[in-house]
Parts: sequence; C-alpha cells; structure tokens
Amino acid sequence: MPAKAAKKKNLSAIKRIRQAEKRNLRNASIRSKIKTVSKRIEEAITEKNQDNVKKFLREIIRAVNSAVSKGVLHKNTASRKISRLSKLANTVLKAAAA
Repeated sequence: MPAKAAKKKNLSAIKRIRQAEKRNLRNASIRSKIKTVSKRIEEAITEKNQDNVKKFLREIIRAVNSAVSKGVLHKNTASRKISRLSKLANTVLKAAAA
C-alpha cells in the first residue's frame, strides 16, 4: 500500500484564518475602548462630577454607535448599554440641577 500523499492546504481557509485574526484584534480593541469609557463614566457618576459625566456620556455613545456600525456590537446590545449609562448619568445631572 503506497504512503498517503501530503494534504494540500486550502488557500481560502488560510486566508480566512488570517482575516479572522485581524478582525478579532480590531474588534477586541473596540470592545476594550467601550469598557474603558464605561468605567470612567461610572467613576464620574460615583464622584458626582457633572462635567466628566457629560463628557464621558457623549464619548460612550459615540464609541458604542461606532461599534454597531462596524458590526462589533448588536444594535440592541448598544441600545441597552447606552440606556443604562444614560439612566445613571441622569440621576447625577438631575440631582445637581435640583
């Protein structure tokens, strides 16, 4: 019985692996940015710092919407994140206004 011939590598599969690795790095970077800004806004909320709350709320909304447009986050996930953070931020902003 002859020895088995070496399997030919599927070039399209190799390319897909390369693409997946690139996308994984890009998506991880975007998710990391969202987590970082979320932590910052939560800190600003606990410190009741209105200026930072407003600034970081705008920043998180921009980052989350960008992630949705790039396909990193689902739109419902993004809406949920924005809604929860806005609700927290509004407690600080309304308390200071009253």
